[in-house]
Amino acid sequence: MTPRLSIQPEPFDVAAEIAALTAELGGRAGAIVSFTGLCRDEDGRLAALELEHYPGMAEAEIGRVLDEAAGRWPLQGAVAIHRHGLVRPGEGIVLVLAASAHRTAAFEAASFLMDYLKTRAPFWKREHHADGTLGGWVEATEHDAAAAERW
Repeated sequence: MTPRLSIQPEPFDVAAEIAALTAELGGRAGAIVSFTGLCRDEDGRLAALELEHYPGMAEAEIGRVLDEAAGRWPLQGAVAIHRHGLVRPGEGIVLVLAASAHRTAAFEAASFLMDYLKTRAPFWKREHHADGTLGGWVEATEHDAAAAERW
């Protein structure tokens, strides 16, 4: 299995990504689990999130997380796509796909991937408010750290 990852400014097409992975697997997978993280409007307060990353380092870290998932579960395919730049409410920020012969491994691997992307991938988020002001950088949450610790 060769996991696929992309860090990109443009939106991704969830259905096209699932179709591409399905075609690549040629009928070997019994389950593909997907997770799409979306930008929220925070009750109308947020106009966009600005996502920055450290090029090279972000790809390397996400690659390590994908490899770790492949070592823990019998995955037949995995995809991680993360946006950077301005992301508007309702748009996808991150997409994770995990494919396996059985659903349990695919669900667990997808959950692991998201928990670790939230805590280990070098991305920074800054809020752009609907009133035109620029907010601060969003801090990591204790909930995200606790979720990653379960693995």
